[in-house]
Amino acid sequence: MTPLRSRPDCYVGVDLGTSGCRAIAIDRQGHSIAEARAALPASRHPTPGASEQDPQTWWPAITRVLGRLASQASGRIRAIAVDGTSSTLLLCDEHGAPCSPALMYDDTRARDQAQAIDAVAPPDSPARGAGSALAKLLYLLEQAHDTTPAHALHQADWIAGRLGAGYGIADENNVLKLGYDPVAGQWPAWLQAFPMVSPLLPEVRPVGGVTGWIAPEVAASLGLPNDVLLVAGTTDSNAATLAAGISQAGDAVTSLGSTLVLKIYSDHPIASARYGVYSHRIGGRWLAGGASNSGGAVLRQFFSDTELTALSKRIDPDRPTGLDYYPLPGIGERFPFSDPDRQPRMQPRPASDHAFLQGLFEGIAAIEAAGYHRLADLGAPYPRRVLSSGGGAKNRVWQRIRARALGVPVVPAMHGEAAYGTALLARAAIVNDAADPRGRG
Repeated sequence: MTPLRSRPDCYVGVDLGTSGCRAIAIDRQGHSIAEARAALPASRHPTPGASEQDPQTWWPAITRVLGRLASQASGRIRAIAVDGTSSTLLLCDEHGAPCSPALMYDDTRARDQAQAIDAVAPPDSPARGAGSALAKLLYLLEQAHDTTPAHALHQADWIAGRLGAGYGIADENNVLKLGYDPVAGQWPAWLQAFPMVSPLLPEVRPVGGVTGWIAPEVAASLGLPNDVLLVAGTTDSNAATLAAGISQAGDAVTSLGSTLVLKIYSDHPIASARYGVYSHRIGGRWLAGGASNSGGAVLRQFFSDTELTALSKRIDPDRPTGLDYYPLPGIGERFPFSDPDRQPRMQPRPASDHAFLQGLFEGIAAIEAAGYHRLADLGAPYPRRVLSSGGGAKNRVWQRIRARALGVPVVPAMHGEAAYGTALLARAAIVNDAADPRGRG
């Protein structure tokens, strides 16, 4: 067996989602050398609008994936970074023991609390809305009758704390919807309207910054070196964007999943509460974006994956249909148009299914183009190229339709796993001469 200290270095990213946990180890050159996955119990939905999980179920999944990587990776693990779902929040005591369930990103019970926030928060604050982490924090505090919480933490924060970073530390991206002002680099004065909140707010560290060392007992139990650095992570969507290969201002990433998510690297922040646009700082640049209700979910209303593949082969992407569609899965749009009453437009339907599918492809591509123009109108650069991730990125016909609509090169993402993007953050914290995914290069 190769002695531990003589192995080449590797760096680990952990992606904690709603249904599972993934971890990837990469080497100094960015090659993936080991991967591991573990399932998580499904979220509970005890009442309308509720979505919660027991945080204690996360830790066994984390230990499984890290233990597997420790045994599989050919390199010596030097650093670990963790990402988690944006706006998932829990309360814990000073020792990290949960004082509440974790309210997941899609929990919307905090509507009354959101109204209180709306009365004091700036119009473009990401802390507005029933799904924000701040609204969830206020909701949880109203329920915390028999506990004495010491910290309000997100998924990634709590896991980093258990790994050894200490509780009460968070990365700059996850705290955005908790009210943190990344431009000023501080918690804003308007949060003083909620005096019960201030003692629970975490200390904020920059994305990719070192937060501590792995706890000796954790390292021993997982078979890891005792000198592993812990690195501040980010949100799951930002990690996926880093994994795609975004590297300089004007690089954009479109995620073609159930919904259409656009993100672009900018030299300065942009924001618009009206369109759900806000910016995350990653190093010296800003990752700005928005999300449409359109996307793959519309396609699946009409076609199976097998049908999508077969029909795409019959489409000539260089001959537009002229079907001016606005594909939506239901009523309402948020970005690039803010219109809760917007109606889907998918008529007339041609006689041939492949022509109808092409019309849907063209309609979603038009929404994508309008989205990047909206971001440009708000102050972001227009894309110099668009990297594509998500299931729809595999469709080459759709890719050609999108390239025509966008007027810039459209290329596949370098990597499709959020954990890979987080591993890049872990690597950059140590490998100073590596291409820095946080935007300093």
